[in-house]
Amino acid sequence: MTRSWAEPRVLLVELDSAPVNALSRQTLAGLESALVEAAAARVVVICSRVSGYFAAGGDLKLMAALDLAGFERYGDSLRKIIDSLSEATPISIAAVEGKALGGGLELALACTMRVAGGQAEFQLPEARLGLIPGAGGAQRLPQLIGRGRALDMMLTGRTVGAAEAYRTGLVDRLTEPGQAQAEALILARELLRSSGPAQASIVHVVDAALTRPWADSAQLARSESSRLFEYGEVREGFAAFTERRRPDFV
Repeated sequence: MTRSWAEPRVLLVELDSAPVNALSRQTLAGLESALVEAAAARVVVICSRVSGYFAAGGDLKLMAALDLAGFERYGDSLRKIIDSLSEATPISIAAVEGKALGGGLELALACTMRVAGGQAEFQLPEARLGLIPGAGGAQRLPQLIGRGRALDMMLTGRTVGAAEAYRTGLVDRLTEPGQAQAEALILARELLRSSGPAQASIVHVVDAALTRPWADSAQLARSESSRLFEYGEVREGFAAFTERRRPDFV
């Protein structure tokens, strides 16, 4: 795995564990370190250096050799990293080329947004192995594409192409094959034009709206608005609007 700063506030994390970017213990340790470094970023882009694969999911060879206790420890470590990505403050973008399978798709689902190249493929095949998507996929996928479509994918284990993934909302931007990383970096630069604290609040309120009663999410939106007005970057936003210039957000 390699990490580099595409520009001062955009961290590029490239999975590089041939042949298929299985989420081995070593890869999970690399992701954990990357998330620590990502605390200093505004946007994190996760992509792959392995041709044909974004990530192929859990390490099946490892899991096949484990007893129940070992299986649970490995699953807990996988969930911990994926949940940490979902909960991290920087906006995260999965740039998907090739196959995102099982835990690899769950990794992409934990990102704030997803960009896919035209030949990307998405699959949650766990039912074909006698398991379920256990690292957040069973929860996050229906939030994105609805119960019926999510069950279709998970119960059959079928592969979804990039065009269908874009049409159903599994991915947010679709680009030409081989251009997902470039498109994700374009998106990252667009995101840098807005206020980071405001973006974090928007994500928080939207996620609450998907899982909590309307009254709770409405109250959260009110409190977040007040907090941003008092402590955020709204003064710079107002000043930039008045002076007809681009705001200088941190």
